[in-house]
Amino acid sequence: MTTTDPEPPVTTKPPLRRGLSVRARITASVALLVTLALAGAGLIVYAVELSRVDAATIREMEQELDEFSRLRDEGVNPETRAPYDVETLLLTFLRRNVPDDDELLVAWVDGRPRAHFPEDPLVGTQRFSRAVADVVAEGGTTYLDTADGEVRITSQPVRQDTDRGTTEGALLVVSYLEEDRAELRSTMRTYTIVAVLLALLVTLVAAWQSGRLLAPLTRLRQATGAVSASDLSARLPESGNDDISALTRNFNDMLARLEQAFSDQRQFLDDAGHELRTPLTIIGGHLELLDESDPAEVEQTRRLALDEVDRMSRLVGDLILLAKHDRPDFLTLEEVDVDMLTEDIVAKASALGDRDWHLDEAVHATWRLDPQRVTQAMLQLCDNAAGHTAPGDRIAVGSAIVDGMLRLWVRDTGAGVPVEERGRIFERFARGSETGSGDRPGLGLGLAIVSAIAGAHGGTVGVEDAQPTGACFTITLPARHGGEAWPAS
Repeated sequence: MTTTDPEPPVTTKPPLRRGLSVRARITASVALLVTLALAGAGLIVYAVELSRVDAATIREMEQELDEFSRLRDEGVNPETRAPYDVETLLLTFLRRNVPDDDELLVAWVDGRPRAHFPEDPLVGTQRFSRAVADVVAEGGTTYLDTADGEVRITSQPVRQDTDRGTTEGALLVVSYLEEDRAELRSTMRTYTIVAVLLALLVTLVAAWQSGRLLAPLTRLRQATGAVSASDLSARLPESGNDDISALTRNFNDMLARLEQAFSDQRQFLDDAGHELRTPLTIIGGHLELLDESDPAEVEQTRRLALDEVDRMSRLVGDLILLAKHDRPDFLTLEEVDVDMLTEDIVAKASALGDRDWHLDEAVHATWRLDPQRVTQAMLQLCDNAAGHTAPGDRIAVGSAIVDGMLRLWVRDTGAGVPVEERGRIFERFARGSETGSGDRPGLGLGLAIVSAIAGAHGGTVGVEDAQPTGACFTITLPARHGGEAWPAS
């Protein structure tokens, strides 16, 4: 009986839950904050205004009581020249004073209302009598709830002792609080309506503005979803000068770098695959036809295979160098004496062939560059010149400052470069159609390497006719990172 191991359970990644969008959260946050701010402001205003209304009511009542106190202190009725009794004092005060619209003056004598102004049925009710019973004798303030709202009752007692006995009375100032409070509530209702409309308007503006501000992020999300290894050409439109615009520019720069990196990778693979196919085919073909019993043929095949392997090694090295030319660590910049660099290049180039090597000019200046890479590029130009000239022909090297730029050149007395080929020869695997007597086969990568080194320095490479004959290859480098030059002394 055989048993089989149970298959492992298949796990699937749960789908991501889509929450509220950033725009919705921003809008909700703004709406909440605005609502809380307006509500808080409304409550504070209501509390302050309610306190102000109550304070104004108290001031008005105190004004009535102060006027009554002055009349009482006079002590003599100016009309009759007789002292005031309690009832006359209270009635005189009622005749002389006109209360506010929300006030009621009551003359209280011997436990009952003697007169009041204006007319108000509240004064004759038992509820009113019970409410004022405790304040008419001692004074003070009490509150009473009525059909017309809450009223505030303040008492100013007055007492007179005569031969006939003691007369007690009080001035009652009744103030209806509801009228002023109703006006305040009406104002607050208006404020509430305005606040709601304002909160709605702010919310709509926040939704529109957040959508407008987040539109680049939406496009960024869509662009990242559309990017693939086979298509990195998508770019986002750039506008404005804020953080999101800076993010857009950085994203576009990142896409450009990725596109260049993938392009260089594809170029490297295509070039390597194309150029390595031929030597591999040659080696494989000879190995298949090799007669192992023939020592001469074995030796010949070995030399051929080693030669092709060496050519493949040089090809791979050159392709790797071209693939690395746009990396930050490709150059090691330093301050270099250009005259010494030029002289060293001539000394090294003299070993490349039996030619008349010559130094045209060496500018006395310092420049910020990578001396090894520049030397590599110049020796490549020298090797190219040696390959297109015959023994004894002159090859000259020089350097100069032209229009604030460092100019390095290699000129020869060969056949020169046709005008129609001058832009093509710096491409990878490009070879000129017309060569001189010293022509020797190459990989077609030398001038492409020179162009890559010059481009890494921010410079250019070109070719022009030499005088009286031949070609003159030039490398032009700008000043970098504070590099400076001065005229030769």
